[in-house]
Amino acid sequence: MEIKAGTLLAEINSPADLKKLEREQLHQVCDELRQYIIDVVSVHGGHFAASLGVIELSVALHYVFNTPYDQLVWDVGHQAYGHKILTGRRDLFSTNRKYHGLSGFPKRTESEYDSFGVGHSSTSISAALGMAMASHYKGETDRQHVAIIGDGAMTAGLAFEAMNHAGIEKSNVLIILNDNCMSIDPNVGALKEYLTDITTSQTYNKVRDEFWNALGKLPMGKSFSRAMASKMEAALKGMVSKSSNLFEALQLRYFGPIDGHNITKLVDTLKDLKDIPGPKILHIKTVKGKGYELAEQDQTKWHAPGLFDKMTGEIQKKKFDLPQAPKYQDVFGYTIIELAEKNPKIFGITPAMPSGSSLKYMMEQMPDRAFDVGICEQHAVTLSAGMATQGMKVFCNIYSSFMQRAYDMVVHDVAIQNLPVIFCLDRAGLVGEDGPTHHGCYDIAFMRCIPNMIISAPMNEKELRNLMYTAQLDSTSSPIVIRYPRGEGVMPEWKTEMTEITIGTGRKLKDGKDIAILSFGHPGNFAAAAIRDVKSEGINPAHYDMRFVKPLDEVMLHEVFTHYQKIITVEDGTVVGGFGSAILEFMNEHGYQAEVKIMGIPDRLVEHGSPKQLYEEIGIDANHLAIALRQMASVSVPQLTQQ
Repeated sequence: MEIKAGTLLAEINSPADLKKLEREQLHQVCDELRQYIIDVVSVHGGHFAASLGVIELSVALHYVFNTPYDQLVWDVGHQAYGHKILTGRRDLFSTNRKYHGLSGFPKRTESEYDSFGVGHSSTSISAALGMAMASHYKGETDRQHVAIIGDGAMTAGLAFEAMNHAGIEKSNVLIILNDNCMSIDPNVGALKEYLTDITTSQTYNKVRDEFWNALGKLPMGKSFSRAMASKMEAALKGMVSKSSNLFEALQLRYFGPIDGHNITKLVDTLKDLKDIPGPKILHIKTVKGKGYELAEQDQTKWHAPGLFDKMTGEIQKKKFDLPQAPKYQDVFGYTIIELAEKNPKIFGITPAMPSGSSLKYMMEQMPDRAFDVGICEQHAVTLSAGMATQGMKVFCNIYSSFMQRAYDMVVHDVAIQNLPVIFCLDRAGLVGEDGPTHHGCYDIAFMRCIPNMIISAPMNEKELRNLMYTAQLDSTSSPIVIRYPRGEGVMPEWKTEMTEITIGTGRKLKDGKDIAILSFGHPGNFAAAAIRDVKSEGINPAHYDMRFVKPLDEVMLHEVFTHYQKIITVEDGTVVGGFGSAILEFMNEHGYQAEVKIMGIPDRLVEHGSPKQLYEEIGIDANHLAIALRQMASVSVPQLTQQ
């Protein structure tokens, strides 16, 4: 289905084409750009509401600034659809987030207009400041650097660290705070309340706006010299204390808040700000989902709704050949409530992902025991550690790739003190369309090297429930990782009685001959399917679900290496330092020799696509496992025993 752009948008193949238009035509460009995103995303999927909220800003930025020489850093990156369409990728936009198509986020290798990769949040100010300082050093004093930060990204500590530094530099960096009171879920914390207060402040903004109106126009009157404007600004700041504005206190010149959907005001303001050297911040107010009424009304639901009918708003449901199994994250969400009802020590913590992780259910039913702390993974981990010192059993629920941001806290605040924090790592393995910034490839490897850490992965929903039950018992006195993938599991009838699992024990699912498959986590289902595929060919491998990569089930592994000469390990983590590496270490330590094939995520970046496409690409799906079994079955190796 071909989706056509509007008459003006169809002629914009670069920002140079946009600059040819009269300012009065920008309203039409915004309308056409917004409609084009609605048309394409409704049919092809992707993030939705965030980009609709910055249509006017996207147009104004490329109209005013000399991109790509002037550099834009989008944060969070899923706000950048309009930016992509205006910078030569309009006709490819239907491939967004599809296998071998455009990335869903700005990506340096994709376009010279994408100055920085921004799949995670809150990095833009640091990156833009680094660019600005380098440009200042090179003498490029006319070069502008703009960090567009919003959709909750300002709540993270890194943003404050960067602002603290930016205030003392003289580089040309403009921070645009896109204030829409949202991330995926509504923003939380004191900053949200502060931004609300500053928007309505009687003691700062109205006084200052009236002052600037007397000059002619925010931020400076054209009839005044720079020296005169500086004197006027100093006088204003004498009337209103710096301490009444957080950003001014950090030595960032603050402008706003202004209506982020007023394209004329945005263009005029950005043109003026270009002429003001040094670090500054423009505060704009926007509505996430602007221009699509249903998205404005339910911004969380329409953050990334999937395919939908743009006329009725009906979101298409996925079709399944078998009875639909629940999503792993929903099993987590319902199970933690079930456990918390019986164990008053249980708390739930998540950094700005209550909907995605399904902790929202506990937050609704037990608001005094489940908390969203904003986009603050480091704080979430150390907060959990603090609670654990007081005897609480804290389920710290973080996406695998986001846990990377809190690694120091995991080591220093949890593991060294051996505090029994329960890390539920959602989105482990290949997550699909979000691509390499969000794949949960590395957690097995980076957690496995930490002393005191227990690392587990369920093969199905029943095992997830049993691991959660085990983790909250008083007998589990060390930190434990429970990692599980995004999306649908394999057990439609998942709500079974929970039982304790002995830490460090696996399950023998099937005896066999000659070959053994050792699986860790959800890929055990790929192994089970492969075993069924080769059964008629007389190939009869054993299958062990290891459940724990640390500690390993050494009793089970001695059995495996004593009885099988050919072994396949399969995991949905990196093969470098992961589960397969742990098996090789055991084999070497105990003097075994065997033919071992490690199957997992290779030592390279895996791009975006559906999980099915990606697991097929890297070769750990059921078909490739069946091929590996056939290859091993046809190769003869001598009988090898323990030395």
